[in-house]
Amino acid sequence: MEFAKIRNLGDDELKHQEKISAEQLFRLRFQVSLGQNDGVKKLRQLRKEIAQIKTVARERELGIHGEAREAKPATEAKVVKAEEPVAAVESKAPKTPKPAAKKAAAKTAAAAKSKTAKAKEAGK
Repeated sequence: MEFAKIRNLGDDELKHQEKISAEQLFRLRFQVSLGQNDGVKKLRQLRKEIAQIKTVARERELGIHGEAREAKPATEAKVVKAEEPVAAVESKAPKTPKPAAKKAAAKTAAAAKSKTAKAKEAGK
């Protein structure tokens, strides 16, 4: 089932579809374990469908998307798009190396030198 169709289902229909898909998945897994079926593609499809159904149900529960999705006005969409690049530019400010990273690099270099010195002594 396509994601758009899943979004258009009612709450009761979503629960029913999830139950049916879970049952199909169980039966298919059982057949695969018995060696009767090699339905790897169908297994993936059913798992994906169940995940999509649960996602839509959870979105509705949280109020992210209602049962009937409302379209955003075009002006709001343009305002959001205009604000995003500004935030992206601010987050890409040049980063200075952290002192902790410098210390860690110095410790690893010192440890490597001491190991090579010990190896040379052991070789003699």
